[in-house]
Amino acid sequence: MAKCSKLLRGLKRCNPVGASKRPASLGARAQLAVLLAFLLAAGPIAPVFAQNPAQNPPPNTAPAPVPAVQASTVAPVNSLGLAKHDFTRGPRAFPTLLKPYQPIFIEPPELANSPRLDQLIQNGKLQLSLQDAVELALENNLDIAIQRYYPWVADAGILKTKAGGVGYATPGADFAASTANIGLFSYDPQFNSGVSVDDRSTPVNNPFISGTGTTTPAALKSHSTQFTNQFSQYFGTGTDFSVSWNNTRSSSTSTANFFNPAVQSTLTVAFSQSLLNGFGLAVNTRNLRIAKNNRQIADWAFALQAITTITNTITAYWELVYARANVQVEEQAVAVSEKLYNDNKKQLGVGTMAPLDVTRAESELATDHQNLIVAQTVKLQDEQILLNAISKDPLAPNLINVEIITTDLPKQPELIEAATFEDSIKEAFAKRPDLQEQALNLNNAGIDVQATRKALLPTATLSAQYSSVGLAGNSTSRGTPIVVGSSGIPIVDANGNPVIVAGTGEIFEPVLRTPVTGTTQQGFTTAQSQVFHSQFPEFLAQLTLNLPLRNRSAQADSARALLTQRQLETQLRQLKNAALLDVRNTYIALTQDRAQVEAASKARELQQQTFDAEQKKYRLGASTVYSVILTQRDLITAQGTELRALANLEEARANYERALGRTLEVNHVTIADAKTGEVERETLIPGTLHGKVVGTEDLFRERSLR
Repeated sequence: MAKCSKLLRGLKRCNPVGASKRPASLGARAQLAVLLAFLLAAGPIAPVFAQNPAQNPPPNTAPAPVPAVQASTVAPVNSLGLAKHDFTRGPRAFPTLLKPYQPIFIEPPELANSPRLDQLIQNGKLQLSLQDAVELALENNLDIAIQRYYPWVADAGILKTKAGGVGYATPGADFAASTANIGLFSYDPQFNSGVSVDDRSTPVNNPFISGTGTTTPAALKSHSTQFTNQFSQYFGTGTDFSVSWNNTRSSSTSTANFFNPAVQSTLTVAFSQSLLNGFGLAVNTRNLRIAKNNRQIADWAFALQAITTITNTITAYWELVYARANVQVEEQAVAVSEKLYNDNKKQLGVGTMAPLDVTRAESELATDHQNLIVAQTVKLQDEQILLNAISKDPLAPNLINVEIITTDLPKQPELIEAATFEDSIKEAFAKRPDLQEQALNLNNAGIDVQATRKALLPTATLSAQYSSVGLAGNSTSRGTPIVVGSSGIPIVDANGNPVIVAGTGEIFEPVLRTPVTGTTQQGFTTAQSQVFHSQFPEFLAQLTLNLPLRNRSAQADSARALLTQRQLETQLRQLKNAALLDVRNTYIALTQDRAQVEAASKARELQQQTFDAEQKKYRLGASTVYSVILTQRDLITAQGTELRALANLEEARANYERALGRTLEVNHVTIADAKTGEVERETLIPGTLHGKVVGTEDLFRERSLR
């Protein structure tokens, strides 16, 4: 962006940032008058500042005035391509189930120049209008290409915060995430499933407890297969919900089990709800809201980069326009000095001129050669600056030795200033990207303050759980138990009298026996029936309270969040003041440059009249060649001053539009932020989507920041 004093004197030149200051060559313009005077008798001359001199120029004894080129119809420029990707939504699982588990493909960057640039090159010359330069800069400028990735990174941050994570840092954003010390949970549904097999042989030390029924040491063999399934989901209200369904099939050599093998199923439904710390959508979506604000900040940062690129391109274009005209002036000045030097040598040879005049003419010729070299150097430097702004690869074979031919000339632009300075400030406050970025940062600070205030509360959690259990398996079926003696003979008769064993006279203790009649087989379906009929239910409710006694960590987080908010409020005022100064300076510069153009145009007209009058006197023999040369020199100087003033005015207009934040608007570039989610945030041009601009009302909405 050009920086120069708007109180121009003579032909003072604006230098782009980073470019060295070039010496002015006012003497060359004075010497140019000599050529024009000698050419009065020789024939017509071409306009001094014509961009493409005609092969057969029409007769004209005076330099043509600077042409005022009418503004060409603004052609739509290409989309800036922000909707090329949308990373706010993850890959869909249907119809390709493995899609969520595969990386997203992102094509490598396109580092070749756009085809438009190649199409404009003919015979080693790049015919370039101002509109072409702006379009090419939007397509090829690497600053824009780099800045374009940040909104996509911010999109990925939104996707991550939707899953419960922390977003990514974005240039221009002061917050990547909230600083509140509140737990982070995954909002993505989780499904866990597992299978385990356990087969073991356990040595038995107590046969009665183990149920092996042996009197000697033995091994208890067991086998179990377990299937576990769980679905869990955390919600933004602070609610954790889970459902688990577990099934186990087990068998063992123990005779004490009711079922062998056995199937046990358990269905459990559980939830927990935060009641104080961590309760509510506002606190649990804090990082998501910050990420969405950061996405808008990335949009505004991209818009700021586009504004900067367009403004720099416009400035570089007009600097090249002036540099090309300056080279033509210096070339004609050399021709004038060379003609004067040769004529003086001839007059010296015939004895009608003193040697000192020849020496003076030779000195002027050497000076003009030096000024021409400087002007050509400036032109080459300005060409390279502009070429670098409109190309991704300035070392491409067709660009290495290309000459840029500017086809537009500076003109007196229409009145674009706001009615009052207050209106300009109001417009700047509503449109400047830096102010919008800071307002969004302040919004993020408010979200963080709210979250840290919530984090000051104790942690209270209400939990509840319901379980239903089912148990089934194979069991032995038995008949009616009978009482028998040790010998298997009944110990009582039919009348209930004891039966004494013959030969012993003893009555033995009875033995109770249950005869085995078969095996009852039950399994998975029986267990599930018990589960879903809630035959064996379990209920659990719990309320826990965690009360930090000093709570110093949360207090520190809250204090820092409030301090950051106050700091950002102060910075917003600072940015407003800087914007006010920027608007005021560019407003004054534009007003002064417009007045300077009017004065320079009037001076050129008067000098033209003076030159015409001097020509008439010369034809009538009332003037000398020297006098014609002096007036011609003054006319050339006036024309150069007018051209420089017009170029400065064009650059001042671009700076004024930048200060107000309307650069994209006047160049018909819109960063659209569609709310439907169908096509989001693409930079659109009129006619690129159903014949209308999308999102202008969102980008340039009148939002008061005061």
